[in-house]
Amino acid sequence: MKLAALNNPVHVNWFTEQGTRLDAAPYLSGAYEARKLLERLSVEKELLSSLTIGHDGGIFNGPQFRRVYMNDTQHGVPFMGSTDMMEADLGWLPLLRKKEAESFPYLEIKPGMTLISCSGTIGRMSYARSDMSGIWSSQHVMKVNPDPNRIQPGYLNAFLQSRYGIPIITSQASGSIIQHIEPSHIADLPVPRFELEVEGRIHSLIQQAADLRERFQKGVREATQDLFKSAGIPELGDLPWHKKPRALGFPVHGIRATTLRASNYDTRALEVTDLIRSVPHKTLGEICAGGSLNSGARFKRIDSDSEHGGSLLVGQKDGFWMRPEGRWINPARAPREIFAVDETVMIASQGLPGETALICRATFVTGQWLEHVYTQHFLRAVSGDPEIPGAYLFAFLRSESAFRSMRAMLVGTGPQDIHPVLRAQLPVPICKPADVKRIANTVRLAYRDRDEADRSEDQALRLLDEAVHNAAQQP
Repeated sequence: MKLAALNNPVHVNWFTEQGTRLDAAPYLSGAYEARKLLERLSVEKELLSSLTIGHDGGIFNGPQFRRVYMNDTQHGVPFMGSTDMMEADLGWLPLLRKKEAESFPYLEIKPGMTLISCSGTIGRMSYARSDMSGIWSSQHVMKVNPDPNRIQPGYLNAFLQSRYGIPIITSQASGSIIQHIEPSHIADLPVPRFELEVEGRIHSLIQQAADLRERFQKGVREATQDLFKSAGIPELGDLPWHKKPRALGFPVHGIRATTLRASNYDTRALEVTDLIRSVPHKTLGEICAGGSLNSGARFKRIDSDSEHGGSLLVGQKDGFWMRPEGRWINPARAPREIFAVDETVMIASQGLPGETALICRATFVTGQWLEHVYTQHFLRAVSGDPEIPGAYLFAFLRSESAFRSMRAMLVGTGPQDIHPVLRAQLPVPICKPADVKRIANTVRLAYRDRDEADRSEDQALRLLDEAVHNAAQQP
């Protein structure tokens, strides 16, 4: 007896093996084929639950709890959700009140853990780096804490995020509106064991990728701090925005016809821009006069794939991730402007200004990301000033000071945008040429580290594929 679904036969004995699941996911996602392939391997397999240690056996998420957010690191800890764990720059995480964090100490992330999104979009993964220590995660993030005496964490992470691990994990999702998985759903996942040398090489590559991403994070932060210190305004390198009195009522003199919106005259933002104007500076419009300071072109998306000349379309959300997961489109059927020139600063410029929203955040396009194409929702800041490279401009635009200044330039009601006149007037501190060169090179090195991290991770997955293939060929 068999059931046919989309020309894929499903045998009756599969139902028993899949816990009598009657939905299509376990049978059409590649999960069943992955399990059968792992069963055929000549090497030893161990259950995931036997390789983990710690709270609840080492595979756990957490309970739902009341979240109270803070604005000061003295009273809060960084708090990561299932989407936040994909971020390349973790400097924007919200702060959970320490009282709540201390009630759930096991929710603190430890280096070497594999983080898995377990609610909503299932199966996104991140390898916990040492700079993630002190970050708490939500109940939507499942942690797999490896036992270092049983398995190397980098190897386990490579397997879980491979084309053998992910299909099995995602196939366990249940729920109609918001899908989710529980630790018990993946506890029996079979993990193949190879020679210590093979697992050690894979682990080393995953760990190397984690170390490089940590260096990337450190590099971009240092570049921003260096810029404000070199400009003579170090206080803007760590702007205590929320400690400033809120602009609940204030007089404004000399209102211009450019805008009548009260938020565009926010006194806190004006204090920041006035301080920048007190040192040598140029406006963003002056710097980008020979380059670009415009949103991207609108275009029709024609689907494609990598095998047929397609390009990955990066939107405002995944533009800030370690690795984007966008849609593949045909670039030949779209304007050339969907590509970015080297050292373009992409600023999320459309959306609503919630405290954790992306609008006005900046990212940088160079290296491997030049192969991607970008939506019109990004404001493209391209320096046309030979003395101000894009890498230096990014070190400023990624700062809290620039972010808050641009947030005071928003216009619109639904999806808001950055006022085209006001954004051109944003002052940018200009350091001495030697300082500009040093700061720009710090950013460039950070992004080279980020690209190298991706290559190391890809190499680890290729080594795993080779090990599985070789084991499958053995009798």
